[in-house]
Amino acid sequence: MDYDVQEIRKRFPILSRKIEGKPLIYLDNTATSQTPRSVVDAIVAGYDDFKANVHRGVHTLSQEATELQEECRRRVRDYIGASSVEEVVFTRGTTEAINLVASSFGSLFPQGGEIILTVMEHHANIVPWQLLQSRRPDLKIRVVDINDRGELLLDQYRSLFNENTCMASFCHVSNVLGTVNPVKEMIAFAHSRGVPVLVDGAQAVPHMKVDVSELDCDFYVFSSHKMYGPTGIGVLYGKKEHLLRMPPYQGGGEMIAHVSFESTTFADLPFKFEAGTPDFVGIGAFPKALDFIDEVGMENIAEHEHGLLEYAESRMREIPGMRIFGNAPHKSAVISFLVGDIHHYDMGMLLDKLGVEVRTGHHCAQPLMQRLGISGTVRASFAAYNTKEEVDAFIAALQRVIPILS
Repeated sequence: MDYDVQEIRKRFPILSRKIEGKPLIYLDNTATSQTPRSVVDAIVAGYDDFKANVHRGVHTLSQEATELQEECRRRVRDYIGASSVEEVVFTRGTTEAINLVASSFGSLFPQGGEIILTVMEHHANIVPWQLLQSRRPDLKIRVVDINDRGELLLDQYRSLFNENTCMASFCHVSNVLGTVNPVKEMIAFAHSRGVPVLVDGAQAVPHMKVDVSELDCDFYVFSSHKMYGPTGIGVLYGKKEHLLRMPPYQGGGEMIAHVSFESTTFADLPFKFEAGTPDFVGIGAFPKALDFIDEVGMENIAEHEHGLLEYAESRMREIPGMRIFGNAPHKSAVISFLVGDIHHYDMGMLLDKLGVEVRTGHHCAQPLMQRLGISGTVRASFAAYNTKEEVDAFIAALQRVIPILS
């Protein structure tokens, strides 16, 4: 199809906003993407027409709300290539999904087990394993380093496996460097050593087609709000064989089959891991975001974003003192950078005055910042609705603020 970015932009009312009297240029998509009107309309309809608690209710509204939620589960199953709806667990986000796996699956780890992470992980894929380690001091965390281009050292990754390795957990795409990791190869190696793998797909699913069956990962996690959907919704994909073994993460309503003061039995998958009332309105609206991606086409989105990435990086490299962190040949549409000795916060604040919204700081990746020898970066990231003209405006804004801050 012809990629009509202006028609795409019309679906996102926020893009017509002005900041400090300047047209909004939203380049913080790695943190969260904007939401098309179709998703917002579905949320409004959820509150206006379908709001009733899901499951167990026999009345019409509950049945309708339940069907919307379970239709979303079927859509997600098909979207990521899972084999069964039993393997699709709704969470509050990627972070909760990783915490669930670390707490529940982690409770099954053998004495003296070792967990392999990488230096480029988001805090959400570090701290849950450290919390597990605080309860299980016998466990050890081992970390894979990167090279100067921001690529994982795969020889080192392979060398860390031994008879004690019980888990490997790593991101599909770095939220700072944009590096697209060779996760299929990494999963296959881990499995050759009998080690299960969790993949943090929060930065991958919005930008590329992901098939969990093809990857053969044991767990895959991501969030709705980074892929044009509602906030507060995440997905944990887990192979059924693992989910059946894992104890519940939380207790309460919806995750039980029978409760007495003598004993409790738990619901079947996936409900065993969905305690309490979920955000059923948001879950019911999430398929509209998937519809948007399908209508535009993931391949088209990826090609568009890659074009913006290449154009932006080529323009930025013309700026004296520019340092771009993450130069892997396989890279998502993320640019983390510094200019000379200018502090990232100062840069971000002045860019905001010109309507350019970027992210500054350590991006919840402080170990990576330490590895790079910096405290933080400015990060610009692109989505389906960004334009070449916005890149030009971003470059013009940089050229205006750099002399001031220098």
